[in-house]
Formats: sequence, C-alpha cells, structure tokens
Amino acid sequence: MRPVNVEAIGEELAIKWDDGGETYIRLETLRRHCPCATCQGEGDIMGNIQKGPSKPLSPRSFQLRQIATVGGYALQPIWEDGHSSGIYSFEYIRKIAQSAGPS
Repeated sequence: MRPVNVEAIGEELAIKWDDGGETYIRLETLRRHCPCATCQGEGDIMGNIQKGPSKPLSPRSFQLRQIATVGGYALQPIWEDGHSSGIYSFEYIRKIAQSAGPS
C-alpha cells in the first residue's frame, strides 16, 4: 500500500492509495498524533516513557507547509510552526484516520 496522490485540501490531507482506497484526515488530527519522540515521548531501557513538558500548539501548528515521502513507507509533514520530526508510516496514517472517523 503506497500513496498515488497526496494533497492538502483545506483543513484535510487527502491520500489516494495504490489499492484504490482513499483517506481523508484532518490536519489537526494528524498533528495531534505526531509519532516523534518530542511529541509522544521515548522509551528508556526499562520500558518507561520519558517525555518533556507538552508545548502548546498554535493555529500554525495545524497548517501544513510541505509533505515529503520517506522511503517507500512513510510521509513526513513540515508544519508552519517549524515542527518536522514526525515520520508517519502509511499504516499509521490509515489507523489514525480510521480511529478518528469521518471528518
């Protein structure tokens, strides 16, 4: 499963997949589910999640500046507030879009 087309439309990211499926996910939902260590924390050797204090998100945090493909497995959004360390696997994007329900 790979994206054939990825496009920001208004406040959503629209993805057409090579299996014929389509995913629509709100940009705010995508950002709030950022998988990077800064946003989600990072496990230590004992399995404990270490995470710094949460930073408040501004309206710019949900505006997409650019999105890049990473290898053949993920997308990496660059947000208007400069955040760009989240790498979202294709499977993860589909999972959060399904759990969020219709936008």
